[in-house]
Amino acid sequence: MTQQRKLIVHEDAKSPIAEAYRTLRTNIQFARVDSDLRTIMFTSAGPGEGKSTTTANTAVAIAQTGKRVIIVDCDLRKPVQHKIFGKRNRGVTNILVEELTVKDLVQDTDIDNLKILTSGPIPPNPSELLGSYKMQEVIAALQEVADIVIIDAPPTVAVTDACVLASKVDGIVLVLDSKAIRPEMAQKAKENLLKANGCILGVILNRVEIEEEHAYYYYYYGDQKKIEKIRFGYILMRRKFGSTCS
Repeated sequence: MTQQRKLIVHEDAKSPIAEAYRTLRTNIQFARVDSDLRTIMFTSAGPGEGKSTTTANTAVAIAQTGKRVIIVDCDLRKPVQHKIFGKRNRGVTNILVEELTVKDLVQDTDIDNLKILTSGPIPPNPSELLGSYKMQEVIAALQEVADIVIIDAPPTVAVTDACVLASKVDGIVLVLDSKAIRPEMAQKAKENLLKANGCILGVILNRVEIEEEHAYYYYYYGDQKKIEKIRFGYILMRRKFGSTCS
């Protein structure tokens, strides 16, 4: 997939998909009204659910409002943000294991107000690095130079990396593939994040079938036995998906 297609909010701002990402941006902004959302983590239940593309486009949509955004690739097992934005891959792991700082490695992008900290080289111990005190220092340093820090984290069920980060961020968005996700996998992802004291803001359901007459996507979301069908465009936030946010 090309960079242009992945960053559709930037390349095709008038498309229904871009508008849906802007709707998602609004939903995220209202997800916690009593406190600021300074750090938001995107994760998924398993691999290949569209997490990284969704993370990148949401970051672009927020940056378009004038807020200073830094997207951080914390998927230290299969990083892709440096490919999406066409940047050199020196970032998180370089800071964690070398005498480098955030200011040394944060890179500008082609989008106004949006910077990126790539993953850096793939390490042998990603969970340990992400759970370290130095990683907390990295997040704190990023907050000093950005209004919102958006983290692309690995899938939740397969590895523990996202759960290690869960309590270090203000909110979590779970991305699920409607074509592939099994209910038990989604439930397991939710339980893992909540056990790690994570605050789930909502769920994005990807890859649903299109209705050509209206050029909208249908999104389905369920609350245990109850299933509802909502026509929302491309992205749906399910804000009551087991949220523990205050």
